Amino acid sequence: MKPIFSRGPSLQLRLFLAVIVAIAIIVADSRLGSFTQIRNYLDTSVSPFYFLANGPRQILDGISGSLASRQQLELENKALRRELFLKNSDLLMLGQYKQENARLRELLGSPLRQDEHKMVTQVISTGTDPYTDQVVIDKGSVNGVYEGQPVISDKGVVGQVIAVGQVTSRVLLICDASHALPIQVLRNDIRVIAAGNGCTEDLQLEHLPGNTDIRVGDMLVTSGLGGRFPEGYPVAVVSSVKVDTQRAYTVIQARPTAGLQRLRYLLLLWGADKNGDMPMAPDEVHRVANERLMQMMPQVLPPAGEMGPPAPSAQMGPPAPASSGGTQSAPANARGGQP
Repeated sequence: MKPIFSRGPSLQLRLFLAVIVAIAIIVADSRLGSFTQIRNYLDTSVSPFYFLANGPRQILDGISGSLASRQQLELENKALRRELFLKNSDLLMLGQYKQENARLRELLGSPLRQDEHKMVTQVISTGTDPYTDQVVIDKGSVNGVYEGQPVISDKGVVGQVIAVGQVTSRVLLICDASHALPIQVLRNDIRVIAAGNGCTEDLQLEHLPGNTDIRVGDMLVTSGLGGRFPEGYPVAVVSSVKVDTQRAYTVIQARPTAGLQRLRYLLLLWGADKNGDMPMAPDEVHRVANERLMQMMPQVLPPAGEMGPPAPSAQMGPPAPASSGGTQSAPANARGGQP
């Protein structure tokens, strides 16, 4: 009987043949390089499986890296925003410090005489009484402040100390209705009295005849009379001149140069009443006031269009004493007597 399945070579023979073929292929590949191209084809065909197997790991790594990068970027963004905020606040303070430094420099350059004793002070409060115009400063008797001491700003005369405490003092402004200040017209050296009329109004020049030579735009400076306020500091600029022909009386108003509604830093001066200095002559006041105004900020001086005409010539000097009385005659005589 013939078997259904025919039997082939034995397993030992098959193994021997396989080993022989493998050795032959290895020798041929190493010696001849015949299978290099085949191996490349096989690698190319198998490479998609590598990508498929490595894909999940790359996806997970990318997701975790993105999450970590986002968190890190958010933290860095918050840190940078905080740093930017602090820098901006520092810049704001820097601008304020620069402005304060400029104001203090202007104040320190305000005294006309270099040997004048001076002290910077700050306004800490304004008066609450609607009938008086006063401010409170942060210097008192421990700093050597005394009653009657002159106070100026970087733009002009502010007032004088009327009450002194241990660490604070009260300053009466020149615009107060009870305050009067001896001044001098810078253009022609006429000396008059400027009285306060309330800080909402301009100063008023008192006791003036109708033919007084004062024009709109004239600069008024301290005359030094009375020995309280030093000479040559800007006080006001003439803002209006009205002549009453029936009464032969002139109403003159002047706007203070110190900006009395916006006071912050002030300068205390130890004036002639404490230093024992003699008041200057009108011509000397004129000279030093011009030097002072050349160093001050442009807003103190009136615009060129508002300045009055040039001072009258020497021939016009003699009639002035006859038409002016009291405080006005002295400077007129002084100028008229010059050669």
